Amino acid sequence: MTRVMPEITQENEAFWTGGARGELMITRCDDCGHSIHPPEVICPLCLSLSVHARPATGTGTVIARTINRQQWAPEMKVPFALAIVELDGEPGVRITAPVVECDPEAVAIGDRLQVVFEQTGDLWFPKFRPIA
Repeated sequence: MTRVMPEITQENEAFWTGGARGELMITRCDDCGHSIHPPEVICPLCLSLSVHARPATGTGTVIARTINRQQWAPEMKVPFALAIVELDGEPGVRITAPVVECDPEAVAIGDRLQVVFEQTGDLWFPKFRPIA
């Protein structure tokens, strides 16, 4: 599928490449422990410059979802579910991503999901699937 590729920066590179190792990388402050997403070079809580990307659990809970039925590009497969997933162990971190490996209509608020990745070039895009 044709997609807009993100601009890779020093701050977000770990997030977009961690999938090569099967890891969802989330930036955390070394000083106060705050999880930072999208990634930044400075902690927005304590203003520390000591922030680093670390593997997250990769699991979470659907807090919102929608079904896309519009085929925006010729190669796009519809319908598909898109969810906002609140990550376990990362307070306040939410990722919006497609939900795969299930009927889009079956995705519901409160569902438990785990991350999977789709490679496009050198980047790995997070998607989520239901936890079996």
